[in-house]
Amino acid sequence: MSIIDWENLSFGYVKTNYNVRCYYRNGKWGELEISSSDTLNVHIAATGLHYGQEAFEGLKAFRGVDGKVRLFRWEDNAQRMIDSANGILMAELPKEIFYGAVEKAIKLNAEFIPPYGKGASLYVRPLLFGSGPQVGVKPAEEYMFVVFVTPVGPYFKEGFKPVSMLVTREFDRAAPLGTGRYKVGGNYAASLNSIKKAHAGGFANVLYLDAREKKYIDECGPANFFAIKDNTYITPKSDSILPSITNKSLMQLAKDAGLDVEVRKVAVEELATFEEVGACGTAAVISPINKIVDEDEDKVYTFGSDKPGKISTQLYNKLTGIQTGTEKDTHNWISVVDV
Repeated sequence: MSIIDWENLSFGYVKTNYNVRCYYRNGKWGELEISSSDTLNVHIAATGLHYGQEAFEGLKAFRGVDGKVRLFRWEDNAQRMIDSANGILMAELPKEIFYGAVEKAIKLNAEFIPPYGKGASLYVRPLLFGSGPQVGVKPAEEYMFVVFVTPVGPYFKEGFKPVSMLVTREFDRAAPLGTGRYKVGGNYAASLNSIKKAHAGGFANVLYLDAREKKYIDECGPANFFAIKDNTYITPKSDSILPSITNKSLMQLAKDAGLDVEVRKVAVEELATFEEVGACGTAAVISPINKIVDEDEDKVYTFGSDKPGKISTQLYNKLTGIQTGTEKDTHNWISVVDV
């Protein structure tokens, strides 16, 4: 292992020692297998390559203040992978296989878990895809499940600092009644053009509006959107939004802190009334937003200053504290991995 500059890690791929694999064949899942290769031997006609039968998850392991390694809400990730698999007709992965592979991948690569206090974590990427060949458009009969890990820093280079976003009406991330609620690769492929445009304009990412009417806030780049107003945590309701585990956690922590929580349609014009806004997800936890530009309507919405808002900071500190052991885990979200 080469020396890693933990404090200056980007959110990218760093090669680790091992990954874990499992195959679905003849109607059943096999045993977990360990590999030191970071490539896959995939059939040329695999449905994951041709017809988008692919889903993935993202979760993190943290080295805590006490030295213990904590995994955050893995069961929710396992359930979301089940939901994604059912949504695009893949073999359902049992939760015990999901956890067994995640735990094994973390243990085998323990030297890559960043030390406490470095602002970094071990990112865990479970991947499920159709590996069996089909030329006609239909589900595969064979599937492959893979878990690899890599140490990462903040998703946005700014870290926990406010960023700017661009409202887009030119692109849709996902259609109503489509695959937006599932964590499948096609949704992210659909976002690449809009993200490229946002980055070219100096924005961190894009704010999507609903695909049907272009009136309501949907997702915020690769993350969920939330806002604070009148002691209320507000997040959009839509069938095309991926249900974020981080957002679900923040909603609970907001309730714990005495805030009201509203999950409802959020009109884009309502941005003018919000005190704080942010994007939330596993990768970034919370990315506060201090400016949203709506070029089509020639409007600029600003929030606070160059520092995160008070409630966003409170929620961020609480959630990251639970993940690293400086705050009590009163909701049993943490699983300790014995490495």
